[in-house]
Amino acid sequence: MYSVHYISPDTLRLERIKEIFEGNYRLALSPEAKTRIQSCREYLDHKMQNRQEPIYGVTTGFGSLCDVSVEASQLSQLQINLMISHACGMGEEVPRNIVKWMLFLKIQSLAYGCSGVQLATVERLVDFYNQDIYPVVYEQGSLGASGDLAPLAHLCLPLIGLGEVYADGQRMSGAALLGLKNWNPIELQSKEGLALLNGTQFMGAYGLWILLQAHRLSKQADLIAALSLDAYDGRVEPFTQGVHDIRPHKGQSETAKAMRNHLAGSQLMVQKKEHVQDPYSFRCIPQVHGASKDCISYVTQVFETEMNSATDNPTVLPQEDLVVSAGNFHGQPLALALDFLAMGLAELGSISERRTYQLISGKRGLPSFLVAHPGLNSGFMIPQYTAASIVSQNKQLCMPASVDTIDSSQGQEDHVSMGANAAVKCYRVLQNVEKVLAIELLNAAQALEFRRPLRSSKVIEDFVARFRQTVPFVSEDTLMYPLMQAAVKFLQE
Repeated sequence: MYSVHYISPDTLRLERIKEIFEGNYRLALSPEAKTRIQSCREYLDHKMQNRQEPIYGVTTGFGSLCDVSVEASQLSQLQINLMISHACGMGEEVPRNIVKWMLFLKIQSLAYGCSGVQLATVERLVDFYNQDIYPVVYEQGSLGASGDLAPLAHLCLPLIGLGEVYADGQRMSGAALLGLKNWNPIELQSKEGLALLNGTQFMGAYGLWILLQAHRLSKQADLIAALSLDAYDGRVEPFTQGVHDIRPHKGQSETAKAMRNHLAGSQLMVQKKEHVQDPYSFRCIPQVHGASKDCISYVTQVFETEMNSATDNPTVLPQEDLVVSAGNFHGQPLALALDFLAMGLAELGSISERRTYQLISGKRGLPSFLVAHPGLNSGFMIPQYTAASIVSQNKQLCMPASVDTIDSSQGQEDHVSMGANAAVKCYRVLQNVEKVLAIELLNAAQALEFRRPLRSSKVIEDFVARFRQTVPFVSEDTLMYPLMQAAVKFLQE
C-alpha cells in the first residue's frame, strides 16, 4: 500500500517534499485542483470564441514570432510544433530522481488553475509520476528565462507519443510507451504546449534536491568538525555561548550549540592544553558553518515560494477576465539563489579540507600523515591532495552563472537568467562537498585512534563506531580510494 499526497493549492514546505519523496508517495489531484484546472480551461475556451485581440502563444507564434497570427484550425498543431521544435537538449541525461522532481513540480504548478491546460494532460503527468515513467531529459539547453524550455520539452514530449522514456526497466520511445500502457496521445489544445514548456521546473527540481542534501550535509559537517577538533586536541572555548550571544547570527549560534552538544563529555576536550588557540579552520567553525546555514535557510525560502507558484506564460486569470503575457517564467530568483547556495556549500568543503590538512601535518602529537611509520608509509598524504583538488574545482564552479545573459529569439528575449546552468553547477558543487567531508571523516576517525586510551564524547564515539563498521583503521599503506568511496556512501546512508 502506498500513501497518497493530494496535489492542491495549499502551501508546500521542504519538509513535506522530503516526506513525499522518501516515503515513496503516490500523487492524486485534489478536488479543488481539478476544479481550478477545469474552470481555467473552460474560461480560456470561452475567451477564444469571443476574442477580439490576439493572445500570445495561443493565437500567435512564439518569441519574436509573437506578431504572427495563426488560424483557428491550426491552433492544436501550433502547440505540437512548439513541443517538437523546442526539444533541443544536449549533454548528459538528467538523473532520474531529478526528472521525478520535475514531474512533481510541473503538476503542482499547473494545479493552480492559471495555465489553461486540460485536466487529462495533468492526469497523464500524474500517471508518469506514479508509474515511475522517467522521460529522457538533457542537462544542457535552457537559458532559464522563458522557463526551462528545452528540458521541459523533453519532459513532456511523451505525452504526445514522442521523445524517449525509461519505463518498466527499459528505455523506449514515447510511442512505444503509449502502446505499452494502451494510452492515446494527449490531443493538445490551445496554449497547452506553452503551459508545459514555460516554467522553472528544471531549476526547481535541481534546487530542491540540492537543498535536502544541503541540510543533511550541514549537520554532518558540524559532527565531523567536532570529531576533527577533538582528534586535533582542540579547544572548546570558541564555542562558548556568550561569544555568540554578542554576534547573534542565527546559523552561527546554532553551530556553536551543536559543537558544544557533540563534544559534551569528551575526556580529550577537558585535558590540559599546551596551545593557547587553534587555527581558524577549527576556531571559526561557528562563523563559517553558520554562514552556510544562513545561506541554506535563505535559499530554502526562495525555493519554497517557487514551488508554490504558477510559472508559465501567458498567465490566465479567470476571476479577473484576463490573459496576461508577463514574465513569471523568468528564473532570476532561482539563478541568484543557486549561485549563492553553491558558494555557501563550497565553503563547507573549503574549511573541511583545511582541517584535514591540519590533521595530517604532524602537529600536537599526531604522526605525520596519520600512520605509525611515516616514510615507509605515505598514509593519508594523498587523500588531502584529492580534497584540495575537489575544493579547487568548486572554486571554479562557483563563478556565478546569474551574472551572464545572452540575447535569444531575435532580441525579443533579451535578458536571461542562466539559472539552469547555475542549477547544474550547484549540483556538482554539492556532490564535491560530500566527497571532501567524507575525506575529512576518514582522516579524523584515523587521528582519534592516536589519542587512546582517552575517549571523545559519547556522540562522537558512537558516530566513529558506526563508521568503523564500514571503514577500518589504517595501520599500513593500503588502497585508499575504496575507503574514500565507502566514506561517501556512509554519509549518504
